[in-house]
Amino acid sequence: MYVAIILIVLAALYRLLPTVDLSLSNFSPVMAIAFCGAVYFRKRWMWLVPFLALALSDVYLNNFYAREYGFTWPVSGLIARTACFGVALLIGAWVAKRKSWLNLLNGALLGALVFYLVTNTQSWASDAFYAKTPAGWWQALTVGHPEYPPTIFFFRNTLFGDLMFTGFFAGIMELIARRQGSPSLLDEETPAGAEEKPVEVEAKD
Repeated sequence: MYVAIILIVLAALYRLLPTVDLSLSNFSPVMAIAFCGAVYFRKRWMWLVPFLALALSDVYLNNFYAREYGFTWPVSGLIARTACFGVALLIGAWVAKRKSWLNLLNGALLGALVFYLVTNTQSWASDAFYAKTPAGWWQALTVGHPEYPPTIFFFRNTLFGDLMFTGFFAGIMELIARRQGSPSLLDEETPAGAEEKPVEVEAKD
């Protein structure tokens, strides 16, 4: 459990890279933090850990953008992001009951896609810059504001960050589970009809 918490905290800190280089915006495991937390934290109250990590990093990033660029996220944007984190938890809870490398990959892909569509649709709906037409929505999804890097680049970075962290997180947790003799995704899949025990790395301290 402690290993998972440390990894999630480090991933949240990794989200702060745009404060060093704006080209790395969204080059972070935004949805994967909540997704992996739901997959590996058996106790649901522990889902507060990824939520807290995401919320605190959001506050820092919002203050950074306000200070450096005069831009702040509207309340509707914060609500949309929080809803996305909730969706990531639900996807992770589903994968936790059907663990396989394929489901893990599909869950990470779905989470990144949901975040991209929801947050950019929210931007299109609330930002007066975009025409409230299908063409304006498409602009929000692909080009975005001319003074910022294209929105599609943000999606690319989000997708890469989510996949990278999910693989890294799951790889470490599964290797630890294997060393402790717990069920692991590295083993063969559970035969049909057989009951699979929940997989979570417990602290040995």
